[in-house]
Amino acid sequence: MTPSNNSPIARCTGPMSRRGFMNVGLAGFGTLSLPGLLRLRAENAGKPQKEKTAVIMVWLIGGLSHVDTYDPKPEIGSEYRGPFKVIPTNVPGTQITELLPLHAKIADKFTLIRSMAHRAGGHPAGHLRMLSGDADERDKTAPKYPDWMCVANYLRSKQPGRTSPLPNYCAINSIEGGYAGPAYLGNAYSSFAINGDPSRPDFQVPNVGLANAAESRRLSDRTALRQNLDTLERSFDKEGELGALDQFEGQAVTLLTNPKTRDAFDLAKEDARTRDRYGRNRWGQQLLLARRLVESGVEIIHSNLDGPLCGTAGNNWDDHAVNAHVFDGLRYRCWAYDQAVTALIEDIHARGLAKRVMVVVTGEFGRTPKINYDRSTGAHPASGAAGTLQPGRDHWPRCFTNLWAGGGITGGGVIGASDKRGEDPAERPTSPGDFLATLYNHLGIDWENTTLNDLTGRPNSIVNEGRPIMELFS
Repeated sequence: MTPSNNSPIARCTGPMSRRGFMNVGLAGFGTLSLPGLLRLRAENAGKPQKEKTAVIMVWLIGGLSHVDTYDPKPEIGSEYRGPFKVIPTNVPGTQITELLPLHAKIADKFTLIRSMAHRAGGHPAGHLRMLSGDADERDKTAPKYPDWMCVANYLRSKQPGRTSPLPNYCAINSIEGGYAGPAYLGNAYSSFAINGDPSRPDFQVPNVGLANAAESRRLSDRTALRQNLDTLERSFDKEGELGALDQFEGQAVTLLTNPKTRDAFDLAKEDARTRDRYGRNRWGQQLLLARRLVESGVEIIHSNLDGPLCGTAGNNWDDHAVNAHVFDGLRYRCWAYDQAVTALIEDIHARGLAKRVMVVVTGEFGRTPKINYDRSTGAHPASGAAGTLQPGRDHWPRCFTNLWAGGGITGGGVIGASDKRGEDPAERPTSPGDFLATLYNHLGIDWENTTLNDLTGRPNSIVNEGRPIMELFS
């Protein structure tokens, strides 16, 4: 089957589309009712698919200091070394810093990659390098290529057999600005965005669940009426946009009418001890909500950990000296980070999700191993008094660490190594292409052969110069 020039998919990915099916064979089904057509489609869908894999990506916007957390360098000089002690983990030979005592207790359940590296030093370029594979080192105001979450959402939405009433892709406190997005795939494949603070007692997700059955009936009646009117426009739908509108309108109606959707977003249904374990704060409840959603059928989730818990000028992990005292900032936020991330990892293991659900924790880059100094503005919780000289660390894409758990990963490992100062990879360098290939591989996406057509019709590979990091599974 040859794809049309208007489709972002450049290769055949499976069964004929709904539109193609209807165009080719509608005349032969003139005596069948709509339920009959749907039944025929179901009967020809083949064997039931295996349970869908999923990814939860925890994003540390601004960039975590690897040498102060997961990749300590206690033997280097005072120009580089932070004040934090090194502590052992429950994996012999693996050490991290005292900022992460709960991580130390469950190191057998995750693996660290200490040799991730690229050359994009600005926040936009770093995000686009990690999330979409864009090799351009210049900052942009908008993505040129779709990020991996939107790509996975697009490709997964084409596959039959999905039964969850929830969206494929949810963002809990989304990565904003020009740092990520669907690019030429179009906004239909963006995330279902969940904003606000889930730890607040009045937290609600808009457009999820209707108050009573009468509202659901009225909505269904209005939807049916619109669909009847739209029948008149079908002959003018040359680009297939009305079919896409139907698909996403259907998702919207399901979000409003299916009782399972309201339950999935309702943290009050969680045991109080579980909520306490994650932390009764924004980050803890964000990751608890991520676990609830992935159990309910959401397949791609990202949760960005930023905001007041960071204690810095930008409310993020961008620990320049002018933004905050880097070490006070890490102390200010790492207790909540340590609690939330380890609770998520333990929970996916305890609830039987550790093969199906992959968790990855990273930012766009690390921080400079060498400490620098600047004057404090005195305006933020992790800042010294105004005018005082305080330490900071700048952007560092040349080597940093990310954490992997679940997804069938063998815990307790360390892949790669940085050099003695944490400046560059010394063993097993890994790249954003490897990062993306690993995620796609877990999601069952053909990362080697899948291409997407941009708006000019040019095919673009979803992974360039990368391969899955198979040591994660050995």
